[in-house]
Amino acid sequence: MSVNAEPAHTARVWDYWLGGRDHFLADREVGDRVRALYPQIAQVARADREFLARVVRYLATTANVAQFIDIGTGLPTAQNTHEVALRAAPDARVVYVDNDPLVLAHARALLVGVPAGATAYLDADLREPEAILRGAARTLDFDRPVAVLLLGILNFVLDDDEAADVVDRLVDGLPPGSYLALSHPTLELGGEANEAAMGFWNAHATPPITARPRAALARLLRRLDLLPPGLVPCTHWRPTGEPAPAVAQFGAVGRKV
Repeated sequence: MSVNAEPAHTARVWDYWLGGRDHFLADREVGDRVRALYPQIAQVARADREFLARVVRYLATTANVAQFIDIGTGLPTAQNTHEVALRAAPDARVVYVDNDPLVLAHARALLVGVPAGATAYLDADLREPEAILRGAARTLDFDRPVAVLLLGILNFVLDDDEAADVVDRLVDGLPPGSYLALSHPTLELGGEANEAAMGFWNAHATPPITARPRAALARLLRRLDLLPPGLVPCTHWRPTGEPAPAVAQFGAVGRKV
């Protein structure tokens, strides 16, 4: 498999911030510069990963949902979706979705040894929700509720109307009682340093990203009933102990009625 080492790529830079090993010099250089501009970025990366684990654990236990579509999977790290889900519900099934060739290669390796039928991978784009749902239906039972994870992915859809359309089409294709989880960067938290870091990223890395205010994210989730505590910094969504300080990343989980 041929992988372009330049420019820096979000999956590899995110892996670098999380302490992984799957990154190149260009990724480290951009990651270090972003971290110099906005030192909290590594905390944001960890908080987003911890949010994923809490969401999956809650849905697999309290909400009794054992089917997950993780869109924008990224590179494997600690507490991958299927690992958290299978610990909470041994009959859980997970479909990973990404369109990055490096992520695809790692996903194939990651799934070796996982119980047959428990996990699958789709090479698909977020902007094609119907194709994602059709592919996921080969592994999941759409007569039962499904949970869709959109964690740190809609920020790559730069147009607000297109982002809302993607979410609406995903929700339309889900059975009643399903859930959608969202995490998304914001400039409402993090101050000017966060804005400067995002500007540097868009000038030196790929793909470009956008931050959204709380009101814009609420619009994306308008057709769902949000679980308490609603749309909050992801560190404040059902923490297992004392909540960590707020990070510049909103998180929410909503239910389709």
